[in-house]
Amino acid sequence: MIARMRLAVGVLALAAGVSAQAEPPLPPPYAGAYQPQGVDEQGFWQKMDEEERRLAQSDMVIRDPALVGYVRNILCATVGEDRCGAVRPYILRVPIFNANMAPNGTMQVFTGLLLRVHSEAELGAVLGHEFGHFEARHTLERFRAARSSTDILAWAGVLGSLAPSYDVVRAYRNLEITLISSLYSFNRDHEREADRLGIAYLNNSNLRPQAAAQVWERLIEEYQADALSKGLKKPRLDRVPFYATHPPQVERATTLALLARPEAATRDDGAARYRAALAPWLPQLLDDQIKLNDFGASEYIIQSLAESGWTAPLWHARGELYRLRGAPRDLVQAAQFYGEAIALDPAHPEAHRGLGLALLKTGQAAAGQKALLRYLELKPDAADAKLIGMMIPKEVPAP
Repeated sequence: MIARMRLAVGVLALAAGVSAQAEPPLPPPYAGAYQPQGVDEQGFWQKMDEEERRLAQSDMVIRDPALVGYVRNILCATVGEDRCGAVRPYILRVPIFNANMAPNGTMQVFTGLLLRVHSEAELGAVLGHEFGHFEARHTLERFRAARSSTDILAWAGVLGSLAPSYDVVRAYRNLEITLISSLYSFNRDHEREADRLGIAYLNNSNLRPQAAAQVWERLIEEYQADALSKGLKKPRLDRVPFYATHPPQVERATTLALLARPEAATRDDGAARYRAALAPWLPQLLDDQIKLNDFGASEYIIQSLAESGWTAPLWHARGELYRLRGAPRDLVQAAQFYGEAIALDPAHPEAHRGLGLALLKTGQAAAGQKALLRYLELKPDAADAKLIGMMIPKEVPAP
C-alpha cells in the first residue's frame, strides 16, 4: 500500500508543475545570532526569555539528557556548529508533527515529529527548516507587522496568558500550546524561504539531503491513510492548523527533491543510529499516538516504521491499536499481533497483558487469565496489578 501511495505522490508532483531550480542552494555565510534592536524588541526579548523559563518548568518537557543531546547534535550536524551554538532545544511530549523556533534561540521539538521521521537526515531537514525561520528572522517580521497595528502591551498580555500546561494539550489537537508555538505562524513565502534554507543546510552537511522530500511524502501518505480509514474521498489536509499557511505538501516534496544535491544521494542518512537512539522512547511515543484515536494514521505510522523490520514494541503497539478499536475481528487480530511481540520478546510484559485482555474479550477465559498471570509475574509492581489480579482466579495454573 505504501509503495502505491508513493507512486501516486510522484504523479501528483508532476501535475503540480514545479520547475527545477538552476542550482541546489548552499547556505549563506553565517552573520551571527541576531541581537534585538530598540526598546520594543528588547522588551519582546525579555518576555520571550520569561516564557522560556516557564516552558523549562512545564511537565510537558522531556528532560532526558541523552535524547535532548542527541537531537541537538543532529541540529548541529545539519546547520553547522557555528549556527547551532545559539539554540536551546526543548522536547515536548505532544504526539503531533511539529517543531518551531523563537527568535531568542528557543527551539521546541514535539515527540510526534520524532515518531514520524525515520533518520537523522529527516529530522535534520525539519530542524533545519525551523532554523531557517530563525536565521531569516521571520518571527521578527511578524512582530514588527503586529506592532504596527497593535500596542506592545497587548502582546505582553498574550505572552502572559499562554504558559504551557498539561491541561492545554490534553486532547493533543490544539497547536496553541505556548507563546512560542502559537504566536508565530508564517506565511507561504516565509515557508518557502525556510524550505530553501533547510535544504541548503543539508546540502552543505554530511547528511543525505534527499531525506527532506521523504518527510513530506510520508506525511502525505499518512493523511491518505487516515482519510481512507474514515471513509473520506480525499485527505482534509487543511484541517490541521500546522499546515494552514504552508505551501501544498506535494509542492514542498517536489521542490525539496529538486533542490537536493544529486551527488549527495549516497550519503549516510543515519537511520540505524536514529532507531537506536529513539528505541527507549518508542513504546511511549507509540502509546501517545494510539491514544489520539486516529486508527488509519496510527496504523500507517506503525507499518512505515516496520519497513526497517518488525520489533516487539511495534507488534505490541499494533495489538493495542486493534484491541482499543475493539471490533470482534479486531480483537482476534490484536491477539495475533501480541503473539508476534511475545515471539520476539517473551519477557515483554505489556504484550502478555494485551494478549490476556484480548483473549478474555473473545471468550477464551483460561488462555486469557494465563496471559495476565504471566504479565503480573513479569511486572509485579505494575500500576494496574490489583485490577488485573481481580481477573485471575486463584486456581489458574502458572503458564
